[in-house]
Amino acid sequence: MVKQIRFPLLSILLIIIISSSILPSSCNPQITKSPKINKVCIIGSGISGSSLSHFLRKYSEDRNLIGEIHIFERNGIVGGRTATVTIGGDTFEAGGSIIHPKNYHALNFTHLLNLKIKTPSDGSLGIWDGSQFLIKTLDNKNNRKLISLYNSFRLFFRYGLSLLKMDPFIKTMLGNFLNYYTDLESRPVFETVEEMLKWSKLYNLTRGTLQEELIEAGLAPKLISELITVITRINYGQSMSISGLAGAVSMAGSDDGLWAVEGGNWQIAAGLIKHSNVTLHLHEEIESVSHIGGSYELNSTTGNTYSCGVAVVATPLDEVKIRFSPPISIPERRLQHTHATFVRGILNPGYFGMNSVVNIPECVGTIEDPSLPFTSISVLKKYSEDDMTYKIFSRAPMEDTLLDQLFRTVKEVIRINWGAYPHYHAPEVFSPFVLDGLHLYYVNAFENAASTIETGAVAAENVARLILSRCCGHTSTSSHLRQFVSEVHFCPYCCFPSTVTDYGGGGGIFL
Repeated sequence: MVKQIRFPLLSILLIIIISSSILPSSCNPQITKSPKINKVCIIGSGISGSSLSHFLRKYSEDRNLIGEIHIFERNGIVGGRTATVTIGGDTFEAGGSIIHPKNYHALNFTHLLNLKIKTPSDGSLGIWDGSQFLIKTLDNKNNRKLISLYNSFRLFFRYGLSLLKMDPFIKTMLGNFLNYYTDLESRPVFETVEEMLKWSKLYNLTRGTLQEELIEAGLAPKLISELITVITRINYGQSMSISGLAGAVSMAGSDDGLWAVEGGNWQIAAGLIKHSNVTLHLHEEIESVSHIGGSYELNSTTGNTYSCGVAVVATPLDEVKIRFSPPISIPERRLQHTHATFVRGILNPGYFGMNSVVNIPECVGTIEDPSLPFTSISVLKKYSEDDMTYKIFSRAPMEDTLLDQLFRTVKEVIRINWGAYPHYHAPEVFSPFVLDGLHLYYVNAFENAASTIETGAVAAENVARLILSRCCGHTSTSSHLRQFVSEVHFCPYCCFPSTVTDYGGGGGIFL
């Protein structure tokens, strides 16, 4: 009896030993306690991709789990949808331009990178309906307290007590969003956007429109159709049919204390990439991602091929032509295009029924009316009474004939067509963070909740933890990570020895 039992037991042990010996040694926990991801390939150098590289380094530095990080950028400059333009010798934000004071990741990044912060000046606001200004405020550069009191009175006179209900609505959303900054011991790692939103009590805001949410909150129709509509049109280029969470985030963009990085917000992405010891591939557009033999093969339009254990898409997949093998499946969505037109010249006061340019508010917002050719016009810099630089947002290109109507003189024009953010509609449907069930990740899945500089960083922070927990069993950052790792499939193939050879060479106002 004993001999009959010993033989199969020894056979089983022999099979286990042989099987273990053919796996990469760094993945065998009996041989080493520090499995290592040899290479992470990130497609996209915007806030999502650069933040991901930062958090991967930050959360693995105690065990040096991450080897090489490669970022691939199809353009010649990093930053994605944070970008600047130069007009009249001055540099202005062309993409993501403002950051909320409670956007703590962005704030920490600026401190880490020793970037300088600037605050935008307060200007006058006018709401234009195509024939008249429904309301105009005064700029409070001088006599701030007195002018601020006057503007508050003007707004209260038009919108009444309903104004007082805006702030609680925004603060409730912000309070729930702050859950994403809680300590790692109390914050889980999320595999899906739905889980992430439900945990922070934000999910229900993605099920209905902003208009429905505000009516339920008791806001008056006039306030919704005028002031809040102007805010959502400026920040997301969309109407009150925008989903509730994106709309609430947009409304937060009207808070006090907004700021930006002096010289351009793109410097956050550039600084994080440099700080994270990343190999950056500019002018390198990835055209295919294939899962072959336990690793990912990335092929670029330049003819280069790269192999990595983990592949991450950190750019919206809606308008890029990346072929995936095996194919992936994500919900269909379209991007909302915002046309940003920069003009140096002077507005035509007659277009607005005015006798003088000084009577035109510094920011002109518009109500939801398809006949109106622009979303907003704002003064970026005033050189003299007859020479200013403006930024115009519109849903369609601003043709020269239209500019000739709007402006008395035009000296210089720059046009940018941004695929700026998702076209929001409720109820929102989300792509997964893990696209193939293995180690192909999608940071921008979170954008269907809200698209901002900060939400890109928040999603990247979660995906960094998700990669470390699923791929290398990293448990030091959170007790929830320890529990999570015990429940997921451990993939041995992403933890290559450090000597793996590369196959190839070369190497929105948006919130």
